[in-house]
Amino acid sequence: MTISLIIPCYNEELNIQKGVLDKIGNYVVANPKIIEVLIIDDGSTDDSRKIIKADYLSQFKKFRLIENSHQGKAFAIITGIKQSEGQYVMFSDFDLATPIEEAEKLIAQAESGKKIIVGSRSSSRVGAPILRRLMAVGFIFIRDIIIGLGGVRDTQCGFKLFEKTSAINIIERLHVYKVGKKVKGSSVSAGFDLEFLFIASKMGLKIIEVPVIWRHVETKNVNFLHDSIATFKDILRIKKLDLSEKYNK
Repeated sequence: MTISLIIPCYNEELNIQKGVLDKIGNYVVANPKIIEVLIIDDGSTDDSRKIIKADYLSQFKKFRLIENSHQGKAFAIITGIKQSEGQYVMFSDFDLATPIEEAEKLIAQAESGKKIIVGSRSSSRVGAPILRRLMAVGFIFIRDIIIGLGGVRDTQCGFKLFEKTSAINIIERLHVYKVGKKVKGSSVSAGFDLEFLFIASKMGLKIIEVPVIWRHVETKNVNFLHDSIATFKDILRIKKLDLSEKYNK
């Protein structure tokens, strides 16, 4: 099997300075299954792109930098899926809240024939602020009532692995995240993950949850109030589209 690792990037200069890309680069060098690392820059306004070009593309031959206009994390991931060359596409958040070595757990499931594999964080969310943990519980409750998702507990862990053909079929059926648009500031609404996995479930694809290590990492790219409101609106859109049978076409 061959895997393309997709890393969305938006103003990640601080994480680059912490050595995140060095950890990823050293890991993929020793893993022949991962044939490329697609760093999808989402219109960063800091020096992320400059540093990656100067210090990493020549050092790690599997690295590719793809430069998007600023449209948010969802469309960075969609870009990565479309431009990937592997049989599978794997995703990791830039901050490595889930250590990159945890990929072995997801890869083992793919090798046994699974097509949609998602990392699942402990329900305790060790290290996360109490407000964030309470919001996570509330989010799961609201999501389950409105759109379900067949018992999948953690839809939002930024550590996932999909068979590429299935992923392409899913993104062709997106409605909420069908067309990109310019956004201001960080845009990490949970809606994309929800719509993606909702469509996968509608297509009859089994979603496999795999427990992974996760450590809370403070990030300026998450605005809990703004992102929670955006997510709730997306959940309602998904429900409305489902009731109108848009996902059945």
